[in-house]
Amino acid sequence: MADSYLWKRNLIVLWIGVFFCSTAYSISIPFMPMFLRNDLGVTENLTLWSGLAFGITFLASALIAPYWGSLSDKYGRRPMLIRSGFALAALYMLTYFVHDPYLFLLLRVGQGLLAGFVPAAIALVGTNTPENKTGYALGIMATSGATGGIIGPLIGGVVSHYFSNRESFLFSGCIVLVSALIAVFFVKEHKFNRSAVRSPIREDLKEAFSNRVFVTMLGLVALGTFSVMILEPLMTVYMMELGGSDERAGLLAGIVFSAVGIATLIAAPQWGKFGPRIGYTNVLVIGLMGGGIGNLLQFFANSFVAFGLLRFFYGLCFAGVYPALNALIVKVTAPEFRGRAFSLNQSATQLATMMGPIIGGALGGIIPIRWVFVLNGTMLIIAALLIRSRHLERHTELAAERA
Repeated sequence: MADSYLWKRNLIVLWIGVFFCSTAYSISIPFMPMFLRNDLGVTENLTLWSGLAFGITFLASALIAPYWGSLSDKYGRRPMLIRSGFALAALYMLTYFVHDPYLFLLLRVGQGLLAGFVPAAIALVGTNTPENKTGYALGIMATSGATGGIIGPLIGGVVSHYFSNRESFLFSGCIVLVSALIAVFFVKEHKFNRSAVRSPIREDLKEAFSNRVFVTMLGLVALGTFSVMILEPLMTVYMMELGGSDERAGLLAGIVFSAVGIATLIAAPQWGKFGPRIGYTNVLVIGLMGGGIGNLLQFFANSFVAFGLLRFFYGLCFAGVYPALNALIVKVTAPEFRGRAFSLNQSATQLATMMGPIIGGALGGIIPIRWVFVLNGTMLIIAALLIRSRHLERHTELAAERA
């Protein structure tokens, strides 16, 4: 009974913590170009500066994540939550005082190097939840980031409108501080061996890459993230191509992105429940196939309503991908390696987050945006077919037995 209460309590408080952390991140991202121009005086190469400020954080986070994962397996996931929460809060608040663009980039690097709240939270949930409830719990956790991504820009818009872009960073710092305090006072961790010896990063990578199923999961995580982020720089432009004015295009793009987030909120917990019943690999195939078909159909959308509905359908299907992948990572890795596993998962996510907008922007300049949806959908469908043809489910069961 005590264990049952503990995992449910952790799930609730970590959902709240990740929600606040994701909200804080997404508050300032939409207004970064305006902050660079109006507050930091960047007038030339603004697009380059914006892309650099956006991508450099993810690159730094991807490179350092294996180190934090190693520490989390040695000292626990809760200390990593506390470390990253307080560090990010301090860095966001310091950004409020910045007036030099190079110093701003330095703080963005620091945010990447000291991040890690979300993977530590997922690893803690995955390790401290009964096996038959893991899929459900990870499905619930998937909704926290989606919710934060929906609420964050709204809060940022309000703060920016009534105060300034600079105050948005201060507000982000206060919100992340709430996540850190939640980790300090409410998160409990058990099933953890603190006497374990911390292995070198090189050995961790060697162990990870010796697990072919786990490496496949990392590739699919990167693919899924890339398929989402490749559309990031194109959505506002596409809204204009569908007939939206310059003033309305940003609002319409925000509504479309929100449609995917709302669909994730609805569907992710349900996919998490289906996982133990029909198999996480089947959920993964359905999610990728449905997401791919949803992308292909967007090629034919000629109105905002039709496009929004198709994005919502895509969101309902694709919502199953991340809970299934996280559950499979838990399944095919040993408990003592799980912190490192989810940190490598973060590295794959961050690299794809960085590369997606770059490649998406380049493709948008070469081919019509409609065809980017076709390429994206085809990529997801091929991934689903490969999973089925290569019998990933059987390999997963074998890897789970070894773990």
